[in-house]
Amino acid sequence: MKPLLITLGEPAGIGSDCIIRAWQQSPLLFKHCIIVAPAIWLTQRATLMGMEISIEEHSELQHMDASKQHSLHCWNPLAATIAVTPVTPGSPSAITAAAVVACIEVAALACLDGSAAAIITGPIEKAVLRRSGFNFPGHTEFLAYLARARVDLACDQMDHVMMLASKQLRVALLTTHIAMSDVAASLSQEATLHCLHIVDHDLRHRFGIKKPSIGFCGLNPHAGEQGHFGREEIEILSPAISLAREQGILVTSPLPADTLFSGPMREQFDAIICCYHDQALIPIKALSFGDAVNITLGLPFIRTSVDHGTALDRVGLDTVSCSSMLAAIEMARTMAEIKIQERNSSDSH
Repeated sequence: MKPLLITLGEPAGIGSDCIIRAWQQSPLLFKHCIIVAPAIWLTQRATLMGMEISIEEHSELQHMDASKQHSLHCWNPLAATIAVTPVTPGSPSAITAAAVVACIEVAALACLDGSAAAIITGPIEKAVLRRSGFNFPGHTEFLAYLARARVDLACDQMDHVMMLASKQLRVALLTTHIAMSDVAASLSQEATLHCLHIVDHDLRHRFGIKKPSIGFCGLNPHAGEQGHFGREEIEILSPAISLAREQGILVTSPLPADTLFSGPMREQFDAIICCYHDQALIPIKALSFGDAVNITLGLPFIRTSVDHGTALDRVGLDTVSCSSMLAAIEMARTMAEIKIQERNSSDSH
């Protein structure tokens, strides 16, 4: 297997804690895993945590062998371009912003050129990055931008979908990081249909589900109740769903979210598409906080991430959990293995 690349995100946050604790807890899981970051960020954090770890650092990906688990393997692609300084735990700084973004970018480009099998991302401190010129709402949009530039997609095409997944539930978002007041105006038949295609495609090819069943949340209370509480279900969502069904996608009509997420209902579906951020994240975090994985669907490479933030006030504490990092690595590995199996099956035919 080609390497799985892990970016630790904001070096002043708990990304380093999670990686170190995950490796200590499950070193075998790190077979073929490479941390894309300067080793100093990890060694500094390990010292704070009172842990001794062995780290091998290289400046070139092709010279690395991450098949052994006696050490953490770091790829530091910044040595010749960006000065790296120690960080103050719990205190993000604009000084490290360029290095954080560069690590994410080189990891994504390695996936795009086929040098790596997947990218697993730790949490970033978005406000610090934005003040330093990072003009994206988050990881998802930045990775989609890099992929779009590489494969020359139309700039206004919805080429990615944010999904959170756990053993209990998978939710996908029709809109992501926008104000509630902007959600209704952001919906369109075209974007809804494109989202359905991406979710259906990736459930088949990234999760190995032969015939996915998709639930769909209405935007309004009671899914609009036949237009009494809003007409988005009638004029936007239902027409897109009808087209999707004609094209072979198994998806429900817009349903009220309060009943769709009940136990007997949600268990019928391989994924549920939601119209806005909290409609999706509240139920999955209520069911699976700490164990869910953030996945970007629609990219030409595999990307998973933890489902939590930088937790600056908890850096170095024994209470930091690495469960979401472990789940993100496991998910990326499983998805990469499914991709290999699918390719081998295709080649044999």
